[in-house]
Amino acid sequence: MSQGGQPRSRRPRDGELGAAVARAQDGDESAFAVAYRIVQPGLIGYLRGLVGEDAEDVAADAWLEIARDLGRFTGDGAGFRGWTATIARHRALDHLRRRRTRPPTTALDQDALDRAAPHSTHEQALESLSTARALELVRSLPRDQAEAVLLRVVVGLDGPAAARVLGKRPGAVRTAAHRGLKRLARALAPDPGATDEGPGTPGDGTRDEDGTGHG
Repeated sequence: MSQGGQPRSRRPRDGELGAAVARAQDGDESAFAVAYRIVQPGLIGYLRGLVGEDAEDVAADAWLEIARDLGRFTGDGAGFRGWTATIARHRALDHLRRRRTRPPTTALDQDALDRAAPHSTHEQALESLSTARALELVRSLPRDQAEAVLLRVVVGLDGPAAARVLGKRPGAVRTAAHRGLKRLARALAPDPGATDEGPGTPGDGTRDEDGTGHG
């Protein structure tokens, strides 16, 4: 994540995305395909964090709505990411209501997420988010943290855009994303007790700075 908490990898393509969306609104089907290819990977990652293995089906429903309502969209490439994420989120919540169940979680004990590990960094968590394991860990985060991390890092939205998708204040989303990434970094770090150097002592000097361990 760049200085100031802005997503890094998505920004350079927002200009291309905005141009493709404008052409698609004029009826250029190939331009819509370009927009789809740019947005779909992040959208699928976000939906996997919400509905697990049903992400592809929910994404298909979302894209039908996106295509249907494309003419109503106004904005640039970054705005299109937020707009599509909002539609996908609504479809995901509808899907979860139909299933009458919570979003899927892993069997990972919550203590594993709260356990401090040395040399854990947000960057390690960010670089690992493309893996299935990391997405499983994201789903085990508290819901607000999971969505904030997915929207900021996977979809590539900035704080205000993610806040609009979630209907929250930007500061609340930034805080949730920070806490979620902190937990992910701990969970993804090597277990100090798994080395050959003897029993690990994760409790020695590795608690949160405030000593609460709440992330």
